[in-house]
Amino acid sequence: MSEENKDLGDKAEGTAKDAKDSAKEFTKDAKDSAKEFAKESKETAKDFGEEAKKTANEFKEGLASASGDNKKILAGVLAIVFGGFGVHKFILGYTKEGIIMLAITIVIGAITCGIGASLMWVIGLIEGILYLTKSDEEFYNTYQAGRKPWF
Repeated sequence: MSEENKDLGDKAEGTAKDAKDSAKEFTKDAKDSAKEFAKESKETAKDFGEEAKKTANEFKEGLASASGDNKKILAGVLAIVFGGFGVHKFILGYTKEGIIMLAITIVIGAITCGIGASLMWVIGLIEGILYLTKSDEEFYNTYQAGRKPWF
């Protein structure tokens, strides 16, 4: 019986040694995989950072060239969305006209429970459509250089 125990002990030691070797090999493979993953992640992050910088520079260049003189799209969209409040007039530098539109919307809107203020919203909608349908040069010459405040 002691011979059997000795054989079982030897088998257990062999199995434990095999398990230990397998665990070492698994650990080595896991470390190699982690290192490879980390390297690939760094490269991907670097590529992403470079692309982000490139996109930001393109956006900055586009913004600098578009926003300086011509405010056509901004004024047009604001006229359509918030036309009754005259926001687009303030954007174009027509403070007096913007205050007029805002005052009419508030005063007539209060008196007529909002029904009369729809006139200013219609004017804003029409102006927004006019702004967006003009060419950039025509818009600039008419509303910014020419200072035409209405329609």
